[in-house]
Amino acid sequence: MTIIAKVWIEEDCITCDACSDICPEVFDVTDDSSFILAAVRTDGGFDRNESKSTLKSEFGSEFGDMIVEAAEACPVEIIKFEEVSEAGDETVEEATEEVAVVEEVAATVAAVPAADAGVLAELFTGDRNLLILFGSQTGNAEGLATKTAKLASNYGLNATVTDMDGFDIESLSSHKRVLIITSTWGEGEMPDNAEDMWQAALKSNASLSSTHFSVCAIGDSSYDEFCKAGTDWDERITAMGGIKVYETVLCDVDFDTPWAAWVSEALPRIACVDDSGVFQSELVEAMIAYGLGGDDDDQESGDFSPAIIEQAEISITMRIFRYDPTSSEYGWDEVATALPGHATIQDALISFQSKVDGSLAFTRSSLSGNNPLTGVKANGRIMLADLARISDLCQDGGTLTVEPLPGHEVLKDLIVANDNWEAARVASKPWMVSGPRTGEYLENGSAIGVMDSAVATELHAIADVSSLHLIQGMSDCMGLDESYNGPGLALQRWVRSCDPRSGDGHRRAMMDSLHNKGGIWQEADFAAISRQGDDGEKAVDSLLDCRARLLAEYNFSGRSGRLVKNYARSVKSSGNVNETTLYRSVLGPFGLASNIMNGVSLRMMLGFTRTGGPMMRGFQGMLVPPAGIGKIPNMFNGRIHDHHEVVAIFNELDSRF
Repeated sequence: MTIIAKVWIEEDCITCDACSDICPEVFDVTDDSSFILAAVRTDGGFDRNESKSTLKSEFGSEFGDMIVEAAEACPVEIIKFEEVSEAGDETVEEATEEVAVVEEVAATVAAVPAADAGVLAELFTGDRNLLILFGSQTGNAEGLATKTAKLASNYGLNATVTDMDGFDIESLSSHKRVLIITSTWGEGEMPDNAEDMWQAALKSNASLSSTHFSVCAIGDSSYDEFCKAGTDWDERITAMGGIKVYETVLCDVDFDTPWAAWVSEALPRIACVDDSGVFQSELVEAMIAYGLGGDDDDQESGDFSPAIIEQAEISITMRIFRYDPTSSEYGWDEVATALPGHATIQDALISFQSKVDGSLAFTRSSLSGNNPLTGVKANGRIMLADLARISDLCQDGGTLTVEPLPGHEVLKDLIVANDNWEAARVASKPWMVSGPRTGEYLENGSAIGVMDSAVATELHAIADVSSLHLIQGMSDCMGLDESYNGPGLALQRWVRSCDPRSGDGHRRAMMDSLHNKGGIWQEADFAAISRQGDDGEKAVDSLLDCRARLLAEYNFSGRSGRLVKNYARSVKSSGNVNETTLYRSVLGPFGLASNIMNGVSLRMMLGFTRTGGPMMRGFQGMLVPPAGIGKIPNMFNGRIHDHHEVVAIFNELDSRF
């Protein structure tokens, strides 16, 4: 297994979606480039990761092989990565622990009761801008600056993160609130991006008498000039008249913990600088309380997050499926527990694991949530364990039954194998293979392409589900038909075949994979999927459109096509589907006798079959009850435009329909 320490993206990305198709847990393609997601990085940034920030250890190990695959699939070969050595692995784990400290601080911010902002009302009027300057050599200071800006909104500040490179030192006097986060390079030198500004500051005569500031310095205590760049800025701004609201904090290589302590003190203090540039020291305690709780339901914490919705505690009985691969034994664990109604299934499983049985195995999400591989079956419904709330599944005194995701081999307890899913996805190559198109071009001649916003929206809506892997588990056919690739993969292929950027050959390959063995025709009944909530309904709508397109493009060939064609001809004369008339044709001899006068039996004998198989098989279904009962789907006596396959036939054969 490959473990990745760092992954980054060089310039000239053609936004082809190949990386995000293979590993959406790490890559996200924007209009301009492919980015490394903030949730997987120790610096919390969302960009191409030019600073080469390390990955959190759980992502580097879990998705290492997929990152390598994404790099190999990149058509312009700009995805680069570094594997973890034994020493590097330890470094990644340490970095993860540091980030956990920061996230713990953020969790504390959300947990403390709201404070009364009445005494702060006047303070919140007027200018609330905060300038955060960073000097960074490897990206650490920049990452901390971004995190600081997100937390600043808790204190009613409008933060702007600015690179020292190119910043005009003379304009600093116009800022009432300034935070500086800088690293030290070499033997006490400024980072490259801060050197010009530092030299300008040494020559400047600007007065900073209305500028309040604090400095967070990053360094390495193994060097003699520990954090010298930060202390130099402290001394210089003080010499220029700046007012220090909080002492400079010196951070060693393990910088997250001291930074978290600094930001929890510096932010509320600098937030107490009013519109006129006066530090209201008597309001600091009130500001700290406000930042920890806030009395506004719409208050944000960093990135936008809705107000926490808390529900009363409910008592439930949990039934959890258990499987021991060593002994091949399985069964159920039952336990009575009390949990908040807003707790997720994952919360309940974690509680069970920590308090009842630590050997319980299940897939959990990262701290960012929404892991597409946390799917389970809970009270008969397929859902993501890290998103589904207990209160939506059972009431006080009820039972919550949790089983593994259907259609997959169970490895242990609630963990299922994803080998077949990954193998089928790799074999079908559902990542972008573009064709020649007009649009903008890169310097190397590669086309970026253009797409109308309406087309982009429609393309996104085709597979707008929480997890394609979850759609796989909604199918009744997965696990029973070994050759079937599954509806989740079919949905991904269908999106690619609809993408106007796809080349003709790639689109044809996707359509062939959907139409032939392993494709969507092996899904016997979409009803099982559509019953699984909004995600299931969205997936089925798209897959029905896919089937209609397949029927038209492949001239209704094969058993499925013949079934639709003959069925369409049987109702074409009226333009209506009459359930009563057609359903009687599967009731054996009595149905046959009752249909003699209405022509249905004649059409059956002349070629219409319910299965697309030989005509005699359909005729036998009429004579040998109850062999054919239930094979015709339930339909209403209505216009046929509600039935996508019939519409496809009619559009092909007769424009009047």
